[in-house]
Amino acid sequence: MNVTSKYNSVKIFKDFEAAGSIRNAVITTGSFDGVHIGHKVILQRLKKLAQESGGETVLITFHPHPRKVLYPETSGKELYLINSQREKIELLRKAGLDNLIIVEFTLEFARTTSIDFVKNILLNKLHAGRIVVGFNHHFGHNREGDYEELRNLGQEYGFEVEEIPEQDIQNESVSSTKIRKSLLEGNIQKANAYLDHHYIIMGLIHEVNPKLKEIGFPSFGVKIEEENKLLPPNGVYAVSVKDDKNDFRGMCFIKKSGNSSIDAVVEYYLFDRPEILSGTTATVHFHKFIREEKPFQTLEELQKQLQIDRVQVDELIF
Repeated sequence: MNVTSKYNSVKIFKDFEAAGSIRNAVITTGSFDGVHIGHKVILQRLKKLAQESGGETVLITFHPHPRKVLYPETSGKELYLINSQREKIELLRKAGLDNLIIVEFTLEFARTTSIDFVKNILLNKLHAGRIVVGFNHHFGHNREGDYEELRNLGQEYGFEVEEIPEQDIQNESVSSTKIRKSLLEGNIQKANAYLDHHYIIMGLIHEVNPKLKEIGFPSFGVKIEEENKLLPPNGVYAVSVKDDKNDFRGMCFIKKSGNSSIDAVVEYYLFDRPEILSGTTATVHFHKFIREEKPFQTLEELQKQLQIDRVQVDELIF
């Protein structure tokens, strides 16, 4: 099979031609930013249908995010995403997805009509037998396609279509937009409830700030990989950090400056410091916002505050 790449158990394709040999494709499409609880319900349904038909699950997603391309000076300009591409792939792998097709979203692709998308791509190239969409899903040029059109095309061309109802958490509907808002407000616990997993930051580790080591808080930094990765407000957070072998509790400090997340400082201190080498990848799982950023005149002031922070985080159950 002409697989562009493979991430553990997920086969990743960069074009539809390479993905043409997927057997009995059960397909969904969308940005899936956050891979939240609503996305997971769709993926679980895909898996069940694929098992029944002896097929494989397929997600067609887009990079860059369509709003970045279609509205670069308005709604796309300040759009920050819950997940980097690496993070999204890892979450999709954990959800059990078989195949991921990452479409380069361009203005030319955006002109594809909904009927052409179904006929030329889903049917002719991917041989879709079943298509599953989320609540209020739209696709194609100017978002002209919807569930009703898919259902009518399914009857005409002989494929099955299913719509998954909107998902609720405590009588409140779930969406990537609401999760982004919760994260930007520092409401980590609410965002985690919507996500049905912890908000994460994945990246390469590097040692930072030798002065913190001097006052008893040896810290590591995480390199942010994409400039539009959404980061919560500046401050201190209760986190757990995972690499290939370890899972440790700790606290994380975030300081953003400017519009690009790549320039942000993300440092974490672990309560039980493992032997983590620079250059390896860690995943930081966020549990709770502890306090806002504040200035310190001396290292002694900073040390006292960090000791208070540690006690507060250490008392949490996570």
